[in-house]
Amino acid sequence: MSKATLVIMAAGIGSRFGGGVKQLAPVGPNGEIIMDYSIYDAIEAGFDKVVFVIRKDLEKDFKEIIGNRIEKQVETSYVYQELDDIPAAYKEKFPERTKPWGTGQAVLCCKDVVDSPFLVINADDYYGKSAYREAYIYLTSLKDTGKIQACMIGFILENTLSDNGGVTRGLCTVDEGGMLTGIVETHNIEKDRGLAVIREDDGKKRTIHAGSQVSMNMWGLTPDFFGILETGFEAFLKETSSEDLKAEYLLPTIIGDLLQEGKISVKVLKSEDQWFGVTYKEDRESVMNSVRALITDGLYPEKLYS
Repeated sequence: MSKATLVIMAAGIGSRFGGGVKQLAPVGPNGEIIMDYSIYDAIEAGFDKVVFVIRKDLEKDFKEIIGNRIEKQVETSYVYQELDDIPAAYKEKFPERTKPWGTGQAVLCCKDVVDSPFLVINADDYYGKSAYREAYIYLTSLKDTGKIQACMIGFILENTLSDNGGVTRGLCTVDEGGMLTGIVETHNIEKDRGLAVIREDDGKKRTIHAGSQVSMNMWGLTPDFFGILETGFEAFLKETSSEDLKAEYLLPTIIGDLLQEGKISVKVLKSEDQWFGVTYKEDRESVMNSVRALITDGLYPEKLYS
């Protein structure tokens, strides 16, 4: 069987979730969290290893709530995304920084434990079964082309918005052959009377096409991508002002730049399933109802693991 790893980014502080750790909020009938369903789907699709990217201060709670359970189902590793996990030359440059450096840093943390093609996901997003099947087939069928290869699971914007506030999505452009040609990380996208709008910093709203294809940080990558991340992260830290406390090294931006430079090809795979996730505390009830409906429809057993 071909090998592929699932990398779950779970180090987010979850500030919009009312100060709690949103990735660990129960949504299933037996205390399951969204990650349980993601891992169940990934194993079913063929993935044979799971890597959790967490913060060191979450480790005890994380293992009690999900890690110890998953270790009995599949090979499991942990890596730690920390604020000071940066090249030594920059450790004193950002004295007032309080949070890690974004999804690019999160994936880079995995370089010593991932040696096969891998799929990156957010801990607090439910992507659906077909997404994992499509990604596994792609990642285990790669042929050497001389260029870095990747895939992205594409979702329809209107299916990924929250009823409870603005979200960040990677707005994508895709050519007729299903290849990604551009991506822009876009903040503060909201629902507004059936439309999708971007709330600008000045408070004004700009309408965007609700049927736009977006990235939900579900990326299929290969180990040679770690070298790109490592070089890029150092350049990012060098260019970032010490006064910029919110700058993040983000996968959509990194991949967008590589596309413009012609260094990567990204196949966009479409998911047939409905996405849902927990961005705000108020989202949890809706997610619990969605999980219950999936169980009722027979997609999942009442209890995932015996």
